[in-house]
This record gives sequence, structure tokens and C-alpha cells, in this order.
Amino acid sequence: MVEHVVVIGAGVYGAAVTAALTRRGARVTVVDAGAPAAGSSGATFSWTNSCGKQPRSYHDFSVASMAAHRKLATDVPHGDWYHEGGNLEWAADDAGREALRKKVAGVLDYGYEARWLSRAEALGLEPDMDPAELPAGEIAYFPREGWIEPVRLIAHLLSRAVAGGSELAANDAVTALEVTAGTVRAVRLASGRQLLADAVVNCAGPQAAGIAALAGLVLPMRNTRGVLVCSSPVAVSVSRVIHAPHVHLRPDGGGRLLLHTHEIDGTAHVSGTGEISVDPSAIDKVVEAGRALYPGMRASTVEAVRVGQRPIPGDGLPVLGRVVALPNFHFAVSHSGATLSVHAGDLVAGEVLGEDHDDALAAFRFERPALAAR
Repeated sequence: MVEHVVVIGAGVYGAAVTAALTRRGARVTVVDAGAPAAGSSGATFSWTNSCGKQPRSYHDFSVASMAAHRKLATDVPHGDWYHEGGNLEWAADDAGREALRKKVAGVLDYGYEARWLSRAEALGLEPDMDPAELPAGEIAYFPREGWIEPVRLIAHLLSRAVAGGSELAANDAVTALEVTAGTVRAVRLASGRQLLADAVVNCAGPQAAGIAALAGLVLPMRNTRGVLVCSSPVAVSVSRVIHAPHVHLRPDGGGRLLLHTHEIDGTAHVSGTGEISVDPSAIDKVVEAGRALYPGMRASTVEAVRVGQRPIPGDGLPVLGRVVALPNFHFAVSHSGATLSVHAGDLVAGEVLGEDHDDALAAFRFERPALAAR
């Protein structure tokens, strides 16, 4: 019988799993080497979507995850960390436009909501954009997409769990797992504390492979860095996720905007002392692209640059649920955690406590051949 569960990691996955376990009556200790939301979950674009995700099982799982966010935000008074304003996307060249056409056709074939907008229609949704930066047509609109404020979501989930009797052990890294006879018996922390466990859930994000290794498991990961530029508060109306050719942006609370490009991710450097810096010219380029699209941003400054690690399993798909060779050890690790966490966390928590969710989780098992081959 599972009575005490140790959840490793207090990001969006760890918080979601902990809240779902607590709701089902389990006693949970969630541990983290730092503070809740201080890792990848605090440095994410947190775009909720299933836009072009493959294979079909991953797309369908992401759609179900978007619905889970919608339901949670509706069920919780003041659950305003979830923003479903939609996503606008367009391309600047023929190759980009062809790729976007294929993506739209693909999601429409799956029954996913998408439609094409003209420049005038896009400006009706986002009137502060510079019309000169928009094409006359072929602006893709995905109305059910949006973003979350992960720190606020994590705060809600963990506060609900702690109120239900679970414990948060922050700033105390996992140093060892005691495994005997094919079962994890205890979790040791840097403080010297030992937590006896009936089950363990690995929600450690970029550090998930290290935690798996403590259990004698090999989890292939190909983590990447992500760089986000946060503006100072600015009097510009932005209500949606925007994927323009030279900048991606969304609101970030308090009048701030969050900006990103794939190119800026590659400009983060780690010094010999472990300090991370980002090329200032790359930051300037992203900001200038944002100002060109939204001229009202010209008075803004850079308030912060956030650098995080994206946890990406070796084949790109989530790793979820129990491990066959170590049946009381479970995974909840993926890219797109902002989208998947609430739904996946609930399924993983249910499986920890003996529920059958094999139909939903079968495609994302640790033992799948595509993952082992990486």
C-alpha cells in the first residue's frame, strides 16, 4: 500500500503531481534543491499549445492537457494564471510560408482549431502592432492556445497540497536513493535527512537523468538552454502569444512583455566559474524586433534576462509513469511542461496510487524503444 510518496522537484510537474497525490489522500513530501519554481519553470515561455506536435499521440495528449488547464482555471476562484488569448503566427519568406501552410493543414486535419487571418483581421485582435510589419494575409490564428504564469500556478498547487497535509522540503538536494530488491526504499537529502518512501516520482526537469542514475536507470536527455528577455512595464496592448518572423512575445504581467527568438538561445555562455551570460548584441536585436512590431515598446527597457534549461528527453517525447524494472519509481519529465503538467501530473499521481492509466500513458513509457535507442 502506498502511503508516503516523495516527489523530487518543485516545478510545474512536481507541484501538479504533489497536488494530485494529496487530493487522493496520499502523504507527500516534495523536495527540491532550490526554491519552488526557481528552475526551468521560472524561465519558460510557457506557451500552451499542441501546434504541430507529432506523433498523433503527443498531439492528442497536449490537447487533453490544454483542456485540463482550462478546467482547473475555471474551477478555482481567481485562477487567473491561465490565459487563453490565442496565438498569431506568420512567416517572412516562401520557405517559412510553406512550412506554416503545412502546419495549419496538419492541425486542421486533426480537428485542432486554426484559421487564416488578413492583416486587418489580425490588427482587430492586436491593434498596437505596426501594420507595416504584417503581411497582407496568411496570418495563422490558433484561438485555443495561450500561456500560463508558471510561478503563480505552482504557488496555487503547492499551497493546496500543503494545506492538505503534504510537506515542502526546499533548498535540500537529493543525494542518494536507497534501492533494495527492486524497490526504492528511501531518499537521502543533502541535509542528512532520510525520507522513507513507498513511491518516488522523478520530476527533476533538467536534472532528471541524474536522479534516474541514483536509481540505477539511464534516462537519455538532450537539454537545451532557453533565453527570455523581460521588458520593463510598457503601455502597449498585447493580449496574445505572437510568433512573428523576428521575435516571439507575450504578456508577462504588470505591463511587462516576454520576448524570445530561437537564435538568442544559442548566445548564452557559461564562464569557467559557472556564471551564465548572454551576448548583449543578441538581446538588443530581440528588443529592436519587438519595438519594430509594437512601436509603443520604444520607451521600454530590459528589466531582466532569464536563462533556463529545457528538459528534453532523448527522443523529444515526454517520459511519464512507472518503471517496469523499478515499479515504485515513476517519471514526470518532458519538454512542454507548461502545457502538459496539470494533465500528466494527475495521470502519474493516479498511477502511483494504483489507478490504471495505461491507455493514456503507454506512448510515453520509459521503456519505449525510441528512447532507449538515444
